[in-house]
Amino acid sequence: MRTVTTETHLTAAVQDIRTFIVDNFLLGNDSGFDNAESLLESGVIDSTGIMHVVTFLEERFGIAIEDDDLVADNLESVERIAHFVERKQAIKTAA
Repeated sequence: MRTVTTETHLTAAVQDIRTFIVDNFLLGNDSGFDNAESLLESGVIDSTGIMHVVTFLEERFGIAIEDDDLVADNLESVERIAHFVERKQAIKTAA
């Protein structure tokens, strides 16, 4: 069960990630894409864009993303990215 703090943190992460994607890949025009929608399949970003997202995540959330982390399960949608960030931060905090 998640705590309210975790939910609030996750919601803030979703907002930050979505804002970054809208500002950098949609020129500030939020087309109303769903946070669960595949960013690659919908054409919001391409494979090169994923690398920009990775750099943003590392800088914004203070996490290190390894080559093994660069899979669709982690980076396919805004929601998946936010959950991935949450897991990486939890690992970092536990260390």
